[in-house]
Amino acid sequence: MSKFYLGIDTSNYTTSAAVFDSETHSIRQNKKLLSVKHGEIGLRQSEAVFQHVKQLPEVIEGLVRDGKSISAIGVSSRPRNIEGSYMPCFMVGETVAKSISSVGNIPVYETSHQVGHVLAALYSCRRLDLLESEKPFIAFHVSGGTTDCLLIKTDSEEVITATEISSSLDLKAGQLIDRVGVMLGLGFPCGKELEKLACESKAEFKPKATIRDGSCCLSGIENQCRDMFSNGKDSCDIALFALKSVEAAIYEMTICAIKKFGSLPVVYAGGVMSDKLIRVRLESDFDSYFAEPAFSQDNAAGVAIFAAIKDGCKPWV
Repeated sequence: MSKFYLGIDTSNYTTSAAVFDSETHSIRQNKKLLSVKHGEIGLRQSEAVFQHVKQLPEVIEGLVRDGKSISAIGVSSRPRNIEGSYMPCFMVGETVAKSISSVGNIPVYETSHQVGHVLAALYSCRRLDLLESEKPFIAFHVSGGTTDCLLIKTDSEEVITATEISSSLDLKAGQLIDRVGVMLGLGFPCGKELEKLACESKAEFKPKATIRDGSCCLSGIENQCRDMFSNGKDSCDIALFALKSVEAAIYEMTICAIKKFGSLPVVYAGGVMSDKLIRVRLESDFDSYFAEPAFSQDNAAGVAIFAAIKDGCKPWV
């Protein structure tokens, strides 16, 4: 008999909900971006919270059909599973999950936004079986708030534990992409539009990454892009340079991680990793796995799967 697991994620720029079916291993999900004024590069947390409160009921509505009941709820209540990790917008999802739990007497399982991203990527690339292996694997979480290279191990209590191997020492990859995109007049968030613009370029770039002890520095790339813009370079060339520079940084971070931990599988998660231009060398040179865009970008699929696993389901069987 199928069991259904609801996932809720209220991240910095997307309201998301998903339902995982334990029998078919299928996922239905709804999501809605938060609204950011043109020309701006973000929202205050108070505004993000307000928009989530408005959007979450309609995002959840319709996911559970035909009177089917929910067996458990998964929710991302914090950005990462580390001490002090906190962001007010996640309180919206947590509050709604606990309210549904108390009314329906349904168990609720809390995890982090980052764990949700990794599990969603594993689901999308059909590698949830890695959770049964005693060996660790490497995962990247690359978004507007993180550029993290992680060592992932299975954990009976937390499902997975993520230990930081390296990160960005300044700008995050998503921040860089959005800043360059806004500079070029694109709408926020800028990832899709910047990729589309970059595909128009005929230029060839082989940028070198700035790496320190395995971590990357990205602020210099923003400065180079602003210089190109001031000097009248074509927007499509600036877009391509920015994306190829991010690719170079992630590539070198991967090299450093493999040198340290051996030739492990590498899973790339987070909205930035849905960019096909960034994936080119990573796909060809490593034992690499990528989520489809719907599961790379912010979503609630991973936390729904988290709830299923905590409830005793094995989605990889």
